[in-house]
Amino acid sequence: MSPSIDQLRASPDFYLHSIEGDEAIIVPMDQAAYQRSIFLDRRISPAGEGGFRVPFAAFGPAAANPPQLGWIFHVAHCGSTLLARALDELAAGRNLVLREPLALRQLSFTRDESKLSIVLASLARRYPGGGPTLIKANVPVNFILPNIVARDAAAPVILLMLDLPDYLLAILRSDQHRLWLRNIVSQFAGELGLAGSISDAQAAAALWLGQMRRFAFAAEQMPNARTLDAERFFGDPAASLTAAAKLLGVSAPAAAVAALVAGPLFSTYSKRPEVAFDNAARLERRDQLSRALAGDIDEAQEWVAKAAPDAGALQQALTKAALV
Repeated sequence: MSPSIDQLRASPDFYLHSIEGDEAIIVPMDQAAYQRSIFLDRRISPAGEGGFRVPFAAFGPAAANPPQLGWIFHVAHCGSTLLARALDELAAGRNLVLREPLALRQLSFTRDESKLSIVLASLARRYPGGGPTLIKANVPVNFILPNIVARDAAAPVILLMLDLPDYLLAILRSDQHRLWLRNIVSQFAGELGLAGSISDAQAAAALWLGQMRRFAFAAEQMPNARTLDAERFFGDPAASLTAAAKLLGVSAPAAAVAALVAGPLFSTYSKRPEVAFDNAARLERRDQLSRALAGDIDEAQEWVAKAAPDAGALQQALTKAALV
């Protein structure tokens, strides 16, 4: 039997996965499926067969006051998947942790305000007795951060970031990463104030600066927004995780945090758990990349110095909101 529209609106078991034209793609889920789905885009691991389509209009207008969401916004390749999976482990099913919902990413390009309200209300659904739902967004969603702020300025938010040199080491480290960079920058060139041909270093600088501007805006407008330097998270994951969990409404007993940090999650690659990777390996790679990318770092820093006379004010706003 097909679910009623009231069931679609109320239960997380009917996940609004994506949007195709005027239809919503619904995927069957349960708490176990949400936990094992490292990402909720096309890599989703559903609860079973039987996905279906419904007219988006059938959802009607979103409820005026949906449950509050918690958020992780990030600049890419900075430990956001690790942070979100760690929070998911601590939550133990009490909070849903939704990693990179595809429909939300789609709306960062289309900017459909009515659909955005419905998608956010759908993502905010909880299981009975559950705590707040948390969303780890992805980079395109940073460009609708002001739209999200306008809907709930009181929401708890982690703004996970890197300083410019460390950001360049993260996103210029391979041809595949550079291709990702060029694709994102081409899609948001207008909003980044770019025109014409630029180098990868300049593109990375522009993307970093555009995200820092949006993060600073959120930090100033949202009393419960906190910035977290990814290097601090990697270096002291227990303290960062404890503070993030408290902000986002996730139970985090000290013993549970210590066991988690000492366990397999922090000694494997967060996106591919079968691959061994820890902070020592990351730091070794970082040192090697620092030498290889020294020219790109210099070029990017020169670009930002010319493009951002307000860099000091941005940094002040971000530092003032630091989580730990």
